[in-house]
Amino acid sequence: MQPELYLSYPSAFLIGLLGSTHCLGMCGGISASLSMALPVGKGFRARQSLMLLSFNLGRIASYTGIATLIALLSTHAAASWASVGLVLRSLAGLLLVFMGLSMAQWWQGIRYVERLGAPVWRRLAPAARALMPVRRPWQALALGAVWGWLPCGLVYSTLGWAALQPTTASAALTMFFFGLGTLPSMFATGYAAQWIQGLQKQQGFRRASGVLLILFGLWTLPLPWPGS
Repeated sequence: MQPELYLSYPSAFLIGLLGSTHCLGMCGGISASLSMALPVGKGFRARQSLMLLSFNLGRIASYTGIATLIALLSTHAAASWASVGLVLRSLAGLLLVFMGLSMAQWWQGIRYVERLGAPVWRRLAPAARALMPVRRPWQALALGAVWGWLPCGLVYSTLGWAALQPTTASAALTMFFFGLGTLPSMFATGYAAQWIQGLQKQQGFRRASGVLLILFGLWTLPLPWPGS
């Protein structure tokens, strides 16, 4: 019998942090636009911070909600750990490897996986457009909640781990900490868009992040590692 393997909250945070360059491509543009739409003047930095915080809280709330839904739908997974657990673990590991290959710009196969969420996004996209231009924090919060459903391979790979968690609460917390890991890049995009865009183009940074995600994905796969 294989030992149970759960994703720790620090590991979920690390995945979000390592996936920063992918997050910039998926959500960086909308995050930067929230700042650029604000009038410059007294209190600009406070308004900017509130807008960015509201948007990202909405996005993280969606990740947490999706994880909760998946956990509720897989209530029998714990009883069927030997079969369901290995499948979900394998999918999570493969998606992390695909994500790392994409970030390192070696192979973009993850885009085929992201297309699976396109039908859902087509239904939600009109709601996102209706909330723009964003002028109030509640609009930013709602837009973030909708944006959290944007098809994203990095989110899918972490959701695979969330589905393996022993309880619904731990599944939700896994995605919550993953979302927290994406915050530094998302806030930096709003505060220093040009610097972040330059970092995103640095091949060494992208490859280092990609290699780390690939290694984490390989470790995730249920392979006969030495000493296991």
